[in-house]
Amino acid sequence: MPEDLAVSAAPVDTGAAPPSPPPSPGSGRPDSAPPEDPAPPGRGTTRPGPDPATPPGPDPATRPGPDPDAAERPADDVRNEPERAPGTPTDRLRYLEAATRRIARGSDLDETLRELCRAAIPTFADAILVHLRDPLPTGERQPAEPLVLRLHSLAQGPEDSVTAAPPGAADFVQLTVTGPFAELLLAGRPVFGDAPEIAPAVAELLDPVASMPASPPPGRRLIIAPLYGRRRLMGTVALLRGAERIAFTGDDLLVASQLATHTAFGVDKAVLYGHEASIADALQLTMLPSSLPETTGVRLASRYLPAAETSQVGGDWYDAIPLPGNRVALVVGDVLGHSMTSAAIMGQLRTTVQTLAGLDLPPEEVLHQLDEQAQRLGSEHMATCLYAVYDPISQRLLVADAGHLPPVLLHPDGSGEVLRIPSGAPIGVGGVPFESVEMPAPTGATLLLYTDGLVESRGRDVWTGVELLRARLQAAAAVVASPPLEMLCDAVLTILDQDTRDDDVALLAARFDGFPPRNVAYWFLNPEPQTAGRARQLTRRALHRWGLDPLLGTTELLVSEVVTNAVRYANRPIALRLLRTDVLRCEVGDDSPQVPRMRRAQAGDEGGRGLFLVDRLAQRWGATRLSTGKVVWFEQPIPEEYRPNGQDAP
Repeated sequence: MPEDLAVSAAPVDTGAAPPSPPPSPGSGRPDSAPPEDPAPPGRGTTRPGPDPATPPGPDPATRPGPDPDAAERPADDVRNEPERAPGTPTDRLRYLEAATRRIARGSDLDETLRELCRAAIPTFADAILVHLRDPLPTGERQPAEPLVLRLHSLAQGPEDSVTAAPPGAADFVQLTVTGPFAELLLAGRPVFGDAPEIAPAVAELLDPVASMPASPPPGRRLIIAPLYGRRRLMGTVALLRGAERIAFTGDDLLVASQLATHTAFGVDKAVLYGHEASIADALQLTMLPSSLPETTGVRLASRYLPAAETSQVGGDWYDAIPLPGNRVALVVGDVLGHSMTSAAIMGQLRTTVQTLAGLDLPPEEVLHQLDEQAQRLGSEHMATCLYAVYDPISQRLLVADAGHLPPVLLHPDGSGEVLRIPSGAPIGVGGVPFESVEMPAPTGATLLLYTDGLVESRGRDVWTGVELLRARLQAAAAVVASPPLEMLCDAVLTILDQDTRDDDVALLAARFDGFPPRNVAYWFLNPEPQTAGRARQLTRRALHRWGLDPLLGTTELLVSEVVTNAVRYANRPIALRLLRTDVLRCEVGDDSPQVPRMRRAQAGDEGGRGLFLVDRLAQRWGATRLSTGKVVWFEQPIPEEYRPNGQDAP
């Protein structure tokens, strides 16, 4: 029997001394109940129950009166009181106090209903069935019609037999409620199950479970209490007593009503919380990248774990953004707090980072602009962010940090290192400069970006977790040299303490493959009229060296058109770069911020056809504005037989 229930199941006191009934099978009650405390004067009897045809109203006898022991008894000491039958008004109030407090402890739907079953059995009833509406009403939408109930849980006998519905029960234990029974349920008041007009519905309600009686024993031994939430019906509770136990009275209807009301509020709250949590999770997941880009020179893997069920949605995010010149920006951030507002702010900051990355700004400038955007969103919204740019050609890494945890670098030899990055103030503080640090990024190394949910928990401080993360990376590399990224991410997640984790986790891993110098051709050309011819000559020489003679004609024409356009606007030397991967990529950069746009040339126009040719002949092309000008690029497919072999491939 639950310790916090103040009473045991015993007959209602009617003034006489009825014989003690034998315990019901499996009820968990002792063979003999302890003697009851003497009732206070004037409150030793209960009033007779109301007419079953008339819904019970408030009973003056059940109103709480002054308790002579209240001043000496702590409010939370109910569970230590001797068990007493809910026969007097005071006993019923004490029972309801303990039972409703127990029901309120439920943190979700299943736990709330489980606590109801444990509170009701065996103290108040011998068996209980809980049916919920299918589907449960959520939000502001009107519940579906007609009224359909589905068995959720049942209990019979001792407390340890409280279980969910049997496997597969949800597939067939369903009934559609209409007529007088539906009207009684929608009225929101409990009723006895012996009313003739609801007899067919009662039989169907009790039919699903073989261990339950097909019909209640004679007398008022069944109470059906609607689970009526704040605005709508959520389901029903059926409370049964066996034939060897005294029947329910009118006062028991009041007890059942209070149990059902508190349970309904818990169910309503759990459903509403679950609905909001699913919306928040969907909102956050749609703001995270659906897939990572496939860029030359770097391999990527990621993980995202939402917070535990007891926590609200957070604002962790990660991103990988391709940049001109086969570079890639690696981003991880965390909006402080847990709410839908945090998820929304995260989405805005991530969009801002993508926009700033498209301008090819240095990392410290990206964080500065992001900080100003966060201040425009509101001073109460702060976030941490780490922004890194990897260049596979120079094999260098440029990193800036805004209050975020330092990344961990796993070297090709299997040793782990926590990178020392100057940590600026979090995004949103304002007025604090950020600093970029450049460092080598050797081929075969792995960079790990993460949020604090991975390394921090209630039982472990953040720096202990960072050191544990570094050790786990080294252990994984000791087992398998250069472990695959997916396996490495799974190994990293094993440091999580699932029992105490209350924050979401974002993880981004990048394996640096580099770019072989033999697959790069790079020149600087002065913006002169003869520069286009010089660019064609250099391009022809590079393609001969790579064995790409079938692409000579088309590539020379496209290079000539793009370089000619750059010469027209440039004031400083033009950069021409050719990259050979599974495609041939050409990049032409100049110091003019004016990005070319394709237009249709008229019959008499002398220009305007260059980009039209590029669009027709290239597989892809584009133009990117930089802080120092712009880059116009195009790509051509390389036939399979002319692609780099295993030694030349990046």
